Amino acid sequence: MLRRVAQSRDKPLPARATRDTPEWLVKRWTMTYGADIARAIAEANGHEPALDLTVKQDAEIWAEHLRGRVLPTGSVRTIAHGAISLLPGFAEGAWWVQDAAAALPARLFGDVRGQSVADLCAAPGGKTAQLACAGAQVTAVDRSANRLARLRENLIRLKLQAETVTADALEWQGGPFDAVLLDAPCSSTGTIRRHPDVPWLKREADLPVLTSLQQRLLDRAVDLLKPGATLVYCVCSLEPEEGIEQIVALLARNPNVARKPVTAVELAGHAEFISKDGDLRTLPLHLPDPDPRWGGLDGFYAARLTRNA
Repeated sequence: MLRRVAQSRDKPLPARATRDTPEWLVKRWTMTYGADIARAIAEANGHEPALDLTVKQDAEIWAEHLRGRVLPTGSVRTIAHGAISLLPGFAEGAWWVQDAAAALPARLFGDVRGQSVADLCAAPGGKTAQLACAGAQVTAVDRSANRLARLRENLIRLKLQAETVTADALEWQGGPFDAVLLDAPCSSTGTIRRHPDVPWLKREADLPVLTSLQQRLLDRAVDLLKPGATLVYCVCSLEPEEGIEQIVALLARNPNVARKPVTAVELAGHAEFISKDGDLRTLPLHLPDPDPRWGGLDGFYAARLTRNA
């Protein structure tokens, strides 16, 4: 590799921000967000992310124990190396690992105490834990028995309860529910900062298969709702086909579904997290910090919907 660099010394090197991002992603982000934001996303992906935790209670106290800080959205952020299981509070079940952006969709339901909530494609269970911790009666559904086993282990450590169902959400006959959370399988292009292999494992050609599955899962999720109930659809993707375009298509084909816009008040005042359509849209460049080790978020999209009939 070094010989190749030496042989190419007269050729300009690619700009740092995008040199580790495949061209197909750079082109897509430029088309969707503009050249400046596309470059900022790529640059943010190049920084090692901090460790984000969702705590059951006493966030300020645990931030002190973990030498971290409480983010405006409520997550505790710390810089930690080594085994997670050795950190203060792990054995006690005081917290679980969850990116600050990933913690936002479940909060869009508001008060869920006593409500029946289905978490579809639930494993590894961060959102299930959030809902259970908030007092919901959660049914966690996932087709992978191994991943559900990990979810149950986490719930035991956290001293939380939820019903778990090993099933394909498209075929599962459950409900109806007061609320449904669908964290759909996606390209995961919003998580590159944590999973740098994603852009090299995924291809643009994968999107049609994923979007077809997302569409079917969305239709099934609507069927599981009681009249007047809430659906939150989310993906850890930056691609519009997996986010806003899915919701536009759903609203066009199902007149019984309506969007319930997200407000800045629900996101600790972070209006930059809200799209022009009223949906949640976080980007890796959000929550900047002079020290990049403390900044950034995963890229998440979420829409909140209600079933009218």
